Amino acid sequence: MNLRKITPSLSMLMAFEASARLGSFTQAANELSLTQGAISRQIMALESALGLPLFLRSGRHVELTEVGRRYALDIAPALARIRGASTRALAFHGGEEGQLNLGALPTFASKWLIPKLAGFYQQHPNMAIHIHSRVGEYELKDTGLDATINVGVEPYVGLMSERIIIEDMIIVGSPKLLEITPIRNIEDLFTHRLLHIMARSEAWRELAVQHNINTKGTLAGPQFETTIHLIQAAVMGIGLGLIARCLVENELNNKELIELPFSGLSTQRYYYLLYSPEKKDHPVLKAFRQWLADYLVIN
Repeated sequence: MNLRKITPSLSMLMAFEASARLGSFTQAANELSLTQGAISRQIMALESALGLPLFLRSGRHVELTEVGRRYALDIAPALARIRGASTRALAFHGGEEGQLNLGALPTFASKWLIPKLAGFYQQHPNMAIHIHSRVGEYELKDTGLDATINVGVEPYVGLMSERIIIEDMIIVGSPKLLEITPIRNIEDLFTHRLLHIMARSEAWRELAVQHNINTKGTLAGPQFETTIHLIQAAVMGIGLGLIARCLVENELNNKELIELPFSGLSTQRYYYLLYSPEKKDHPVLKAFRQWLADYLVIN
């Protein structure tokens, strides 16, 4: 296959993406500071390279073809990643003293860390923490990350580790679900639909063993790649969740979820801040570590 044919120029893709998003060659031209004719020529060149019509044209009105719509859905996130990479490169060129590239588990970042970060920025208004979603990755070498937050047990070979908060897995369900099908004892849990995280697919079975319950076969139920989706499913009453308490603080406070009165899964796992020894004097990392330590003492 001709690589040039399947790798269009960035100018073609930018013209197409803007036109598809705005539904107008003229508006795309205004956004990209080009003429309408230049946009039209770039898109025609892209259609010629692909051998496919991406737009239906009727006078000044343009409309995506089905293949054009699908192509736009694929192209948009790719361009966004390129722009994000360029923005980070420009920021790095300006010096790394004021920024931190932090990897974090997506749900922990959105449910625990980010709601609290305003306090950090109040103390350090000229610093920036760039958060990158990472699932199940502990390795920092060649990632471009200065530090990461993950969950597990020590030690982490070659990395410095600082505890943030214990995992503390609790059993939760929506008020509506528990009203329709009350749970009176621990055995009743396993008659319900159980929600699973792919990375912890044996968590419910471990809970059953912990309570000396014979589940007699598989513990089937929907599986989710990220915990935030499992939390949403639990809130909607799809099933019961076995979730770290720190990730459902808001849902518990708002009564969207109820903690069941049974001991959750006992683990030795903590959420840790991990970084390589050579990064310990990184100015933003030092400030972030101190802010975390102060926050955890107060709370």
